[in-house]
Amino acid sequence: MSQMFRSFATRNYRIWFAGALVSNVGTWMQRIAQDWLVLAELTDDDAVAVGVVMALQFGPQLLLLPVTGWVADRFDRRRVLAVTQASMMLLGAGLGVVTLLGVVQLWMVFGFALGLGVAAAFDAPARQAFVGELVDDASLSNAVALNAASFNGARLIGPAVAGMLVAAVGSGWVFLINAATFLAVLGSLAVLRPAEFTSFTRKARGRGQMRAGLGYVRRRPDILLVFAMVFLTGTLGYNFPIYTSTMAKVEFGEGPSEFGWLSSALAVGSVAGALIAAQRERPRLRTVTLASAGFGVSLGAAALAPEPVSFAVLLAIVGFAGITMMNTANAYVQTTTAPSMRGRVMALYLAIFMGGTPIGAPLLGAIADAAGPRWAIAVGAASGLLAAGVAAVFYVRTREVRLRWSREGRWPLRIASATAADRDTATQEIAIVEVETQR
Repeated sequence: MSQMFRSFATRNYRIWFAGALVSNVGTWMQRIAQDWLVLAELTDDDAVAVGVVMALQFGPQLLLLPVTGWVADRFDRRRVLAVTQASMMLLGAGLGVVTLLGVVQLWMVFGFALGLGVAAAFDAPARQAFVGELVDDASLSNAVALNAASFNGARLIGPAVAGMLVAAVGSGWVFLINAATFLAVLGSLAVLRPAEFTSFTRKARGRGQMRAGLGYVRRRPDILLVFAMVFLTGTLGYNFPIYTSTMAKVEFGEGPSEFGWLSSALAVGSVAGALIAAQRERPRLRTVTLASAGFGVSLGAAALAPEPVSFAVLLAIVGFAGITMMNTANAYVQTTTAPSMRGRVMALYLAIFMGGTPIGAPLLGAIADAAGPRWAIAVGAASGLLAAGVAAVFYVRTREVRLRWSREGRWPLRIASATAADRDTATQEIAIVEVETQR
């Protein structure tokens, strides 16, 4: 089996991947239909309302942080996922019913979004950590990258299908289809073989376990850097539903089908970035930094796009840079964290990534309403550049930088580690990297 797909050699992972892919398609269909329902049917192009929906869906990641990471590390992750996936299935079905009955109101959408957010808050850290039980440590980085490819492959299919279905039959049927797709992931959970799981030592009952997770992260300056970069881009940069919906309807005057394929264009680059990441032996901090800068530059260019086609092309580049950054950051945190701490650390990661959405999404929505969608996108672009700047400051402050003249006429710039990253009971030096710059 090729290096890119080596995790598929594991039966449990193949089954989980297939079920998750089907469910992810439904999830993206629901997101598109929900955003369009709020923007075009329940309000008069109110981007702030779309931002509030996003805030309600992602806010619980931060508010429930002390509980969700502990649950992921303390309880059987497969059973936790069965409960959360079933809960999200019922919520999707409920939203579909009230929409088809014609009684849906904005406050109802807010309520369902909050319910989905609570379920997802418990689902996300358990799901992220569960991958480590399906494959061995050597394949974990590859499995994380393939998960991202699955999520973004679904993002390629789901929005385009949802846009057409919303235009043809309405949002309600899209919500019901999403509810049905959860049966795939529930079925995959049922047929996994626990005897083939990669074992790890669970933390015993006791107080202060979330504090232990925080203490672990505090001893890891490399993870703190990743968290800072993810917070900046997650809060202000990753507000794509606002960007694509407002650009499609307000700036370009298009309908739900165009909104759907613009979201799919973003996924084209995301899938490519995820598959390339799957070939890497291990994730590196410098990849996170360069991808963050690329995200900022490409999103800034998208803000200037004159018409839908050029906007779609630039969104593909944004998707490539964005998924490269986030996938590498995710894989770096998972692969360098002790298995017994992984649930809590990933809960912190996801809370930081998504917990800024309650602040950023309404703010970006207000900017789009007041100054136009292009200015909202420009703010998102600045977040990527700022995150790369934070990383540059980190490298300067924690590493020795030496310049030495070479006969080839170039300046080899050696960035040597000056910090130690604590990994469970041992420490590991951040790798020395060589960067060659032209004179």
